Amino acid sequence: MLGTALGVVLAFSLAEGSWQWFSTYLGLTLLAVVLAFGRVPVRASVPVSGRASGRASAYGWSLAAYSLVVGLCVALALAPALQRWDWLFPMPGTRDSCVQAGRYESLHARAALGDLAGVDPGALAYAQEQQSRVAVDDCLSATTTRWLPAYALGTALLVAGAVWVSGRRREGADA
Repeated sequence: MLGTALGVVLAFSLAEGSWQWFSTYLGLTLLAVVLAFGRVPVRASVPVSGRASGRASAYGWSLAAYSLVVGLCVALALAPALQRWDWLFPMPGTRDSCVQAGRYESLHARAALGDLAGVDPGALAYAQEQQSRVAVDDCLSATTTRWLPAYALGTALLVAGAVWVSGRRREGADA
C-alpha cells in the first residue's frame, strides 16, 4: 500500500501541466505489483455457528480496497491517453473550448509582440504555435484531472463486480 501511495504522489507531481507518459509507466508498474503481490479478496465460508456479518463486512472492505487501488492504477495508466485521444475521452464541448483557449493564446502572443511581429513572421508563427499548444495542453490536463476519478471509480466497480461474480461461481462449484 505504501508503494501505491508513493506512486500516486509521484504521478500527480509529474503530471503538472499536461499528463505525461511517465504516469502510464507508473500506473502499469503499480498495477503489475498489485496483481502480482496483492491478494484478490476471497469470501470465506462461514461455519453454521460463526458470525457471518463480521466476515461479510471484512470481505466487503477488502473487495472495496482492492478494487479502488486497481481502478487508481488503471486511471493513472490511461491519463495521457485520455488527454490525447478523442475516441477514449469523447468530450466534444471540452475539446472545443480547449481549442478556443489555444486560439486565444495565439492571438495573445501576437499582441504581446506588438510591432515586432512584422520583423520575423517565422518567429511569430513559432511563438503563436507554442503558446497555443501550452494552452490546449493545460486545458486538456485540467479536464482529464477532473474526470480521472470517474474513470478510476468505473474501473473499480468493474473489478469489484468481476471479483464478486468469480467468487460466487467458485462457491457454486464448491457446493
